[in-house]
Amino acid sequence: MTSIGLMSGTSLDGIDAAVLSTDGEQLVSFGPALTRPYPARFRQRLRGLLGRRPDADAAGVVRDLTLLHAEAVAGLLEAASIEARDVDVVGFHGHTVVHRPEAGQTVQIGDGQLLADLIGIPVVEDFRGADVRAGGQGAPLAPLFHAALARDLAKPIAVVNVGGVANVTWIGSDEAADGGGAVLAFDTGPGNALIDDWTKAKTGKPMDEGGRLASSGRIIERSIAEVLRHDYFRQPPPKSLDRDAFAFVLDAVRDLSAADGAASLTAVTARTIAEAGVFMPAPPARWLICGGGRRNPALMAMLADALGVPVEPVEAVGWNGDGVEAQAFAFLAVRSVLGMPLSLPSTTGVRAPQTGGELRRPASEFRR
Repeated sequence: MTSIGLMSGTSLDGIDAAVLSTDGEQLVSFGPALTRPYPARFRQRLRGLLGRRPDADAAGVVRDLTLLHAEAVAGLLEAASIEARDVDVVGFHGHTVVHRPEAGQTVQIGDGQLLADLIGIPVVEDFRGADVRAGGQGAPLAPLFHAALARDLAKPIAVVNVGGVANVTWIGSDEAADGGGAVLAFDTGPGNALIDDWTKAKTGKPMDEGGRLASSGRIIERSIAEVLRHDYFRQPPPKSLDRDAFAFVLDAVRDLSAADGAASLTAVTARTIAEAGVFMPAPPARWLICGGGRRNPALMAMLADALGVPVEPVEAVGWNGDGVEAQAFAFLAVRSVLGMPLSLPSTTGVRAPQTGGELRRPASEFRR
């Protein structure tokens, strides 16, 4: 099946979209991928919904989010030189505004039916709900795709996505790509969110581009020591986080200079990723990094120092680092349509392999 995946991540930077052909197990071919940044004003409106269930006042943001996703699909179809009729399904993650699996809550906003009607292609949405209702964390959901990507790589290997939150997939056997082998996944802790929020507050810039701010500062150990003692980092998987679960950490660095704060927050991300290794059945011989964090040389250097083994962007093995998350939801959309598991006990803590997703068919399909 030919699928399009759409991802609006916790960094709030925009929409990733990608084309993928797959049977839900093997990755047959990869099409183009693109990123559509959110307009600054919309990003602020979206940020205003974080941490609360959408109400009537949020309807405009939900609609606009959906329209922006429809525009991303149109742009991707043009980039791929294909028509809507050539695409079997679209995986629409939406944007997470609430993630409290311990309370049985995970909320992704976006109108899947509206999107299907706008683009004329069936849409799968609500990827996380069934897993949470079955007792899982609902996250992370990319591990089965990571395992499929890594099918031909030497094992064990770790794949880390550093978005707003950081999560890791440990893959220990070639059978993992089929959902029956050794795959373990969980959120490690903060990713880029704290660094971005600090940089925005101190410099007005949306991110520490190129890690330059952190590279010019010093890591202040006393400011991050308490953070690193937080119970979450000693809690065994399964475990997952909301974007702002560690917002309190900004208080620990509030008296630091802009550079020292950025360096210290970057160290929190790097060290908590490295400390996640204690939960892995065997030490990874290689760590591959995707997400925006791989573009931060300060973070990559800290990771290499903390791990002591090769730490590389996923481009080192030929993957598209900007497209991995969107490709994952293209992959999961096909698995959803075919009734295949999207999550496992070792990836979300769900009691048994769990299917998921809700299929929305357009009122009229351009492709039929």
